[in-house]
Amino acid sequence: MRILITGGAGFIGSHVVRLFVNKYPEYELYNLDALTYAGNMENLLDIEEKPNYTFLKVDINDAFEINNLFEKYKFDKVIHLAAESHVDRSITDPLAFVKTNVIGTMNLLNAAKESWKDNFDDKLFYHISTDEVYGTLGDTGLFTENTAYDPNSPYSASKASSDHFVRAYGETYNLPYIITNCSNNYGPNQFPEKLIPLFINNIIENKNLPVYGDGKYTRDWLYVVDHAVAIDLAFHQGKTKSTYNIGGFNEWQNIDLVKLLCKIMDEKLDRDKGTSEKLITYIKDRPGHDKRYAIDASKINKELGWKPSVTFEEGLAKTIDWYLENEVWLKSVTSGKYQEYYTKQYAAN
Repeated sequence: MRILITGGAGFIGSHVVRLFVNKYPEYELYNLDALTYAGNMENLLDIEEKPNYTFLKVDINDAFEINNLFEKYKFDKVIHLAAESHVDRSITDPLAFVKTNVIGTMNLLNAAKESWKDNFDDKLFYHISTDEVYGTLGDTGLFTENTAYDPNSPYSASKASSDHFVRAYGETYNLPYIITNCSNNYGPNQFPEKLIPLFINNIIENKNLPVYGDGKYTRDWLYVVDHAVAIDLAFHQGKTKSTYNIGGFNEWQNIDLVKLLCKIMDEKLDRDKGTSEKLITYIKDRPGHDKRYAIDASKINKELGWKPSVTFEEGLAKTIDWYLENEVWLKSVTSGKYQEYYTKQYAAN
């Protein structure tokens, strides 16, 4: 089986690629990544010499090259993780999100449809999406697979559009697909533009911890290793033309999360209690800020037997330990030096 994984040098993608390469040596895994600012080949140093692993530096916006790859490698299945994913950047540059998340997804769908047109048997287009497509919740309730889409940011609108196109190709062309919508991921290897690694780094460097508004925005948090396991299950056992919500059953208000993070960091760094909390700085809220996300993950639990393996407190402690033990990685990423790795390693190829 030949599997194309897009965005496999990014945060979630690197965990999925590593799991599949190590767990399924009989599969041929092709990791396609444009290596934009969040793609980091250092995330995959431990598997780059594996015989069942091939890296492809290609942008999904390049339709010609994507078509050539499908023709050359005859991929059987696709796990599509490549995406622009940071809400704040989508507000300042929405068109970049349309290009990658919508047009890029369309390029993959068209290539898969053309490559598989004679026989859809044992084929699959697995599209990874977000809970943000559902919009915002009040104080109660949960997002289910049947919740109507109501995106509020350019990022979530672009992901909602890509979800709709995947389903449309399933209905119009009978393309076999699965979509999963996940909650906020956290864990090792996450680029420090996202809240948890950003704040870990800022605490280490005694920089301010910027909290939007009153800090009472609520998110459900999913440990990235648990997410990779859920993707593995959905890929192998999920029903085609189905959607599964993947959540951590871990709702936290942002300010409570930040204070817990500060507490654990003070303990890990042997600092006086309350030292890191003094770095919290409330800043002007961002436009279109959704108040609350919360996922009902009972479907994937009942159908596939998946559930989170760690509580948020356990996962957060593991995450902090990883960043503290990998300060070279963190400094490389925050300095931009990691981008030199691909050039140095593959320039002659």
